[in-house]
Amino acid sequence: MTDPGTVSERIRHLDHVAVAVADMRPAARLFVDVLGGRLLSGGDNDETGTRLMQLALGGFKVELMQPLRPDSTLARHLSKRGEGLHHLTFMVDDVPSTVSALEVLGYDAVGTDASSANWAETFLSPRQSFGALVQFCATSLRFDIESDAFGVEDVLAGRVEWRDRVACLRAAIR
Repeated sequence: MTDPGTVSERIRHLDHVAVAVADMRPAARLFVDVLGGRLLSGGDNDETGTRLMQLALGGFKVELMQPLRPDSTLARHLSKRGEGLHHLTFMVDDVPSTVSALEVLGYDAVGTDASSANWAETFLSPRQSFGALVQFCATSLRFDIESDAFGVEDVLAGRVEWRDRVACLRAAIR
């Protein structure tokens, strides 16, 4: 096996901090209206039952997460832990090498998925990382450009959905 190097050598940057909320509307009021966050992306992930909103704020990104169904993983998280910090996301150069580097250091990566050419991810569980999920991602996609296709109100109203990791306006219901 080749030397996986250290985990810190794999990290390109801290991409965002995610906050789990029961209702995104009051959270958006704080992070957008009061603190001045600008919408980068967002929408509903119908597969996971989660609504996301990524905001540029003070040279950083904050992601708001709201469950859409009571059976979603995020709804269970909120029931158990309440609102607040959910995860930190680090962008890395290569997910499989990051997993190897973590394992060499005694950490167990969970939920590893490197099946897509555009997106790969793995996690450290909150038990291993002092209460917050830590996500490591590698992607060829850009998530740092402000949206001009939809606005905060579109995300809040459920008019935006994630398709293949890209936020898109939902097709009109006929």
